[in-house]
Amino acid sequence: MEPIPATFEKPEDEKHKHLKDLFLKGFVDGKPITKMLVDGGAAVNIMPYAMLRKLGKSSEDLTKIDMMLKDFEGVVSLAVGALCFDLTIGSKTLPTTFFVINGKGSYSLLLGRD
Repeated sequence: MEPIPATFEKPEDEKHKHLKDLFLKGFVDGKPITKMLVDGGAAVNIMPYAMLRKLGKSSEDLTKIDMMLKDFEGVVSLAVGALCFDLTIGSKTLPTTFFVINGKGSYSLLLGRD
């Protein structure tokens, strides 16, 4: 048997509309946040350092960790640190640990499996 080339095309019709990214709105420590991306394949919750600054925190507030993470572009780098916040989505509030990275993404937070 010989390998067969495979191509994948972006779904354009209505029956594949459910395959879009899942973005949520919520609150982190009582501050409104939009564009929180849900990624069930991610093992941790990720926050860009710029979002940490918008929440009024700095690197002094972080718990130092020795962990390598892939950023939003797939580049492996050392995490800046970790910090626990109260995450509210709808009527549910949970203490949630975020790992902070020096990276940019098209979303404010990445919500993985806790």
